[in-house]
Amino acid sequence: MSVARVTEIISSSKESFEDAVKKGVKRAAATLKNVRGAWVEGQKVVCDSQGNITEYRAILKVTFILED
Repeated sequence: MSVARVTEIISSSKESFEDAVKKGVKRAAATLKNVRGAWVEGQKVVCDSQGNITEYRAILKVTFILED
């Protein structure tokens, strides 16, 4: 029997939401063992005073399997 855990992370990129997701999953897999998937719970942007987007943020739920 497998038991999974879900943890929330927020990752960012100056390029795009897709890049933020890729960076977040890669970083999670470097720290957590047995990462099996992730889903995007939300997206946010950071803007400067002129309304230009300066950063894309992805809120991710990462699933990993706990070891016995």
